[in-house]
Amino acid sequence: MRILALLSAMLLTKPAVADAFKRPIPQAQSATAEFWYAAACFAFLAALVAVQRLVARR
Repeated sequence: MRILALLSAMLLTKPAVADAFKRPIPQAQSATAEFWYAAACFAFLAALVAVQRLVARR
């Protein structure tokens, strides 16, 4: 009976096979996204300059 249970368990189960990894394809950036990225860069630079002046005073 054990052999029958073991044999049926081996025959009825399927091996788990994962799908191959598909690399994501990057999308092109829109002009709006480039504008907001540039605005964020300038804001970051302004913040760095402000912090540098604040620290230099002390």
